[in-house]
Amino acid sequence: MTISADTFFLDPLAQGTLQAQIQQMIAQGILSGQITRGEKLPSSRGLAKHLGVSRITVTLAYTELVANDYLTARGRSGYYVSDTAPEPPAQPPTITRRDAVDWSRAIGQKFTGGATPERPKDWSQFKFPFIYGQTDPALFDHANWRLCALKALGQKDFTSLTTDYYDRDDPKLIEFILRHSLPRRGIVARPQEVLLTLGAQNALWLAAQVLLTQRRVAAVENPCYPALRDILTQSRCHMRPVDVDQRGLPPQNIPQADVIFTTPSHQCPTAATMPLERRHALLQRAREMDALIVEDDYEFEMSFLSKPSPALKSLDEDGRVIYVGSFSKSLFPGLRLGYLVGSEAFIREARALRASVLRHPPGHIQRTAAYFLSLGHYDAQIHRMGTILAQRRQVMEQALHEHGLEIAGSGTFGGSSIWMRAPAGVDTRHLTRQLMDRGVLIEAGEHFFPTGTPPPNFYRLAYSSIPSERIPEGISRIAQALTRLHG
Repeated sequence: MTISADTFFLDPLAQGTLQAQIQQMIAQGILSGQITRGEKLPSSRGLAKHLGVSRITVTLAYTELVANDYLTARGRSGYYVSDTAPEPPAQPPTITRRDAVDWSRAIGQKFTGGATPERPKDWSQFKFPFIYGQTDPALFDHANWRLCALKALGQKDFTSLTTDYYDRDDPKLIEFILRHSLPRRGIVARPQEVLLTLGAQNALWLAAQVLLTQRRVAAVENPCYPALRDILTQSRCHMRPVDVDQRGLPPQNIPQADVIFTTPSHQCPTAATMPLERRHALLQRAREMDALIVEDDYEFEMSFLSKPSPALKSLDEDGRVIYVGSFSKSLFPGLRLGYLVGSEAFIREARALRASVLRHPPGHIQRTAAYFLSLGHYDAQIHRMGTILAQRRQVMEQALHEHGLEIAGSGTFGGSSIWMRAPAGVDTRHLTRQLMDRGVLIEAGEHFFPTGTPPPNFYRLAYSSIPSERIPEGISRIAQALTRLHG
């Protein structure tokens, strides 16, 4: 890697000769770790022109640095940081900077400290990672995704790669969603009723911003997706949690609200699936209140145990359901690609908001996904994921049964996680910390409930990121930890 000449500049107030200043500047860069061993320095001509000094001045500085073993000269190739150059200190130097801003007053609204849990950045290094939504290399078709990405970079797709899609989306991807994804959910829509988003979470944020204000009321499931609660808190609407049961959200318990948020296919986090008669009852309840419904079709692709129920949107005759779909969970989380389906008037406003915040998802990502989906790779991956997840689920359920651990909700259609209940008196936050020391990662349940006094003994076990052969030992370690805590 060649270091750009723009990286360097001379301090007009510095003391000493120009040659000494250049030597010190480069040596400090190496000692601070900003310039690393093996990197190529700018040519003496290029650096001299950039700094406005003579070339001989730079050459002499380089020569002195070679003599001091900071640099090495490689024939006609140029100057490189020596392989034996001094290493930067293990602890980087502390930068002292006076911050005169009172940030407690300057920040108008805080976004930290929300409900969304943090997970260890090195989660993949744990032997038993029972955590949700992370990429398992064994389940992702990397080879065909790479080929589709290269295809999207071709001259034929130059327009899709470079166009500013602020007022529309990639037509190939929209066509696939309209002709393939939505019909599988029983949904019929037009292009102007679909908007691409940066994943389902971005879709939920757009819906909340367009539909809710401080004066409006949102009914949400309890427990629910933590990021949704963060989104609604930031919108400053009035939240009304509604306890879910084994069949999801009970329509008769929903209070008067302007917008109802629900995950009927696989309730988050209990995995309960809302039966068809309850879906009709929910639509009727929304009609009585003149409320809108935001349907997050969470994990419908993972219905490997039985055929998924029709989407709530497919039963909607009033246009009051806004549908949220995503490719990020079924492909890989870093993709950040989802979509909204709703009435044209709503999509128009959501598109305008998207344009003012992030313009649009990158064109290359849209076209790559369009190829991956349309060429059949997506369906093949979903089939492979369903087969493997079904095997892992069977192993997990058997291990849970053998150790007598209580399942609070597992879903009847599939999914990639199981909602668990620890014995009364067990705080799963303590359980989580103890298990980390034994190489086991689980998700404590407190984040899924409203703040205040959430029940302490729930937790979630996902099997999307752990191979089948490790599941029994991981469950055994969880059971041992629970025995120690519960006595």
